[in-house]
Amino acid sequence: MTTSRYDAILIGGGHNGLVAAAYLARAGRKVLVLEKRPVLGGAAVTEEIFPGFKFSVFSYVVSLLRPEIIRDLDLPRHGLQILPLESTVTPLENGDYLGSWADPDENRRELCRHSPRDAEAMSQFGRLMQHMAMAVKPILGMMPPDPTSLAPSDLAGMLKLGNHFRSLGPDRFHALFKLMTMSSADYLDEWYEFDPLKATKSASGIIGTFLGPRSPGSAYVLLHHYMGEIDGAFRAWGFQKGGTGAISEAIAGAARGHGAEIRTDAGVAQVVVRSGRVTGVALENGDEIEAPMVISGLDPRRTLLQLVEEKELPGDVVDAVKRFKFRGSSGKVNLALDGLPDLHCLPGAGPHLKGAISISPSLDYLERAYDDAKYGEFSRHPYMDVVIPSMIDPGMAPPGKHVMSIFVQYAPYNLNGGWNNDRREAFGDAVVNTLARYMPNLKDRILYRQVLTPADIERITGLSEGNIFQGELALHQLFFLRPVPAWAKYRTPIRGYWQCGAGTHPGGGIMGASGHLAARAILGER
Repeated sequence: MTTSRYDAILIGGGHNGLVAAAYLARAGRKVLVLEKRPVLGGAAVTEEIFPGFKFSVFSYVVSLLRPEIIRDLDLPRHGLQILPLESTVTPLENGDYLGSWADPDENRRELCRHSPRDAEAMSQFGRLMQHMAMAVKPILGMMPPDPTSLAPSDLAGMLKLGNHFRSLGPDRFHALFKLMTMSSADYLDEWYEFDPLKATKSASGIIGTFLGPRSPGSAYVLLHHYMGEIDGAFRAWGFQKGGTGAISEAIAGAARGHGAEIRTDAGVAQVVVRSGRVTGVALENGDEIEAPMVISGLDPRRTLLQLVEEKELPGDVVDAVKRFKFRGSSGKVNLALDGLPDLHCLPGAGPHLKGAISISPSLDYLERAYDDAKYGEFSRHPYMDVVIPSMIDPGMAPPGKHVMSIFVQYAPYNLNGGWNNDRREAFGDAVVNTLARYMPNLKDRILYRQVLTPADIERITGLSEGNIFQGELALHQLFFLRPVPAWAKYRTPIRGYWQCGAGTHPGGGIMGASGHLAARAILGER
């Protein structure tokens, strides 16, 4: 059955697809969003996995969502309410801890306790990273030019980019170049001496990548996570009230408010191409929907190798997409708790449980966790970023109960022997056993447990290899190389077929920039 024609069809109800749909609908286009799952959001979803307990199942914190998108789409009116995560505590193996607090004076006193030298360096490092983030921020809002093209728009883009780098001055340009190429461990070695501080900061450079803290390129991933802000507060991380799914619903509300139509339980089997041009999509239920434009929010592998036949694409594009690195390496464990866990280093309830808990006691600890993954095993003692959302938003759990979100590195997609139920539960046991070293009462508090491997993330969300960024944020996969050379400006070689997912510039995180830039490109905005 063929249904009515639309101006554009968006494949995938992830946050980037919803952002693109909202901007296109705001411009007067008749837009249809098709989401395979019964819930919107892609990896930014909230689900009640266990009765009464609500989880941000995959993505769990927010910081990178672009302020211009929040403003343009008036997202607070549609329910966006980000609650701050104001601290990070790193339990140490000697029973002590390293705390990072919202109050600068308290934070300085805490660091002085471990290293007066590092306390002095902290403010200077923070200022530099802010300058570096501000140096990169304009690039996040720039459509990547093709440096091999002589088209006027590409030449203008390269000129703009060159002028931007020249405006940084030599010192900041050299600092930015180092961040783009160095390992996070080596970069932080130039600033700090206290190993747990370097480990906790370098952990931001391994999130979602198949890299260790001593791997070149991890410093850029660290910078990528430094670019966040909430209500103008630089480097602020937060938790959306109601979970990350509420962010997706807020964007969907904005899209609907501008006239977009959104369907769930509507999986797309194929993008229909005739004579080198899209004519619509074929759904899994056999229906066909016509449109002269189709925009995929899925990752490049699914967009270009699975939804269309390879014969519709140039051979070099097919080869480049096949080489695009995903290498999912992150797992997630969600716990429903009968009460609060008790940190050995900070017993009892307190404000430290309203922030993040980082299991990153040393650089060697992180590198050993990576060593397991390099040889095809999950980390026996993994890096973990732990948040208790119900401490910030009590509505996430029944009274007196709590939910715990545990982001885990490393769980390689290509595990030796493959992932099965026994390996999944062994991975979950490794996470809980490691965390119980720092939270002695944790096991007694657990009511329910959900363990998600990269294979599970791929199966549920459609993210290839379970990579949360739709492709690694490696230097050879950034800017005009993301996802493939000459096709980084959201178009594909098939007329009327576009991309808007995080596999395009500027990459992953709950940012929305890829969807925004794709919509601008489609609307012909420079």
